[in-house]
Amino acid sequence: MASSYKKNLSRFQSVIALLVLCIVLSLLTDKFFTAANGVNVLRQVAVNVCIATGMTLVVLTAGIDLSVGSVLALCGAITAGLLKNGIQFPSADLYIGFTILGAVLGSVIVGGLLGLMNGLAITKFKVPPFVATLAMLTIARGFTMLYTGGHPISNLGTNFAYIGAGSFIGIPVPVWIAAIVVLLAVFITQKTKLGRYIYAIGGNETAAILSGIRINRVKLIVYSLGAALAAIGGVIVTSRLDSAQPNAGISYELDAIAAVVIGGTSLNGGKGSVWGTVIGAVIIGVLNNGLVLLNVSPFWQQVVKGGVILLAVVIDKMGDKKE
Repeated sequence: MASSYKKNLSRFQSVIALLVLCIVLSLLTDKFFTAANGVNVLRQVAVNVCIATGMTLVVLTAGIDLSVGSVLALCGAITAGLLKNGIQFPSADLYIGFTILGAVLGSVIVGGLLGLMNGLAITKFKVPPFVATLAMLTIARGFTMLYTGGHPISNLGTNFAYIGAGSFIGIPVPVWIAAIVVLLAVFITQKTKLGRYIYAIGGNETAAILSGIRINRVKLIVYSLGAALAAIGGVIVTSRLDSAQPNAGISYELDAIAAVVIGGTSLNGGKGSVWGTVIGAVIIGVLNNGLVLLNVSPFWQQVVKGGVILLAVVIDKMGDKKE
């Protein structure tokens, strides 16, 4: 009876933490529990949900992706560049223009290819995920600066702005996008062979190999999906700001990892869920929002966020020891 109670408590600890956080913030400031603030939190959380969902798939295989923030910035810049300037070949007197859909698809494809490069470095050349994705973080940030010349690409049009700033039946469009991403990821992890393979690799890679799972192929897919979802986040951020900022996405990978860990996904792989990550992302979003409403210094905000991440990892490790 006691063990069953502890198991249920562990399963819902992130939900309980979210409820406690909301209650505390509502007592500290009357600006928190308002419809306008709720919509604002959801709009801000949507980007992290997209990135963290991809990060969850990676972490479930016992991997990590530190490059998602830079990939977000590069793909956001590519979206803006294709939309505003197209592709020009002066020597051939050729200009290729892009619709909004074409620009978005182009950037998502680029994101997927960057993730594929991460996967190849990890699977073919046996580079540790931390090192491979850290290198991609620098490479993608450098390409962003080269592509933009270090200057924002702005004035992208009202139709494009609808993606990040618009609403559909009263719900922000980014929330709809994040919801679709989450549902697709839940379907993959719970209803497909790929999902079972992801959990198997994270649980015991050696056993997965002996079972005939082509782990290299699975990892290539997972890292490609993670980067493609970061690209979708880049589209949302660029649309919301009506500008592609060369320094966009800095530290976004930390928020994504925090959401994954707080949501109960083990950094050792093989344990966790997309739904847990969604709760983790909401906790991070609510925490950020609450600290801003309370006029807490941005420097202290970093301290608090780091402390929350550390606490979540400690709880995760304690849970592993008990098992």
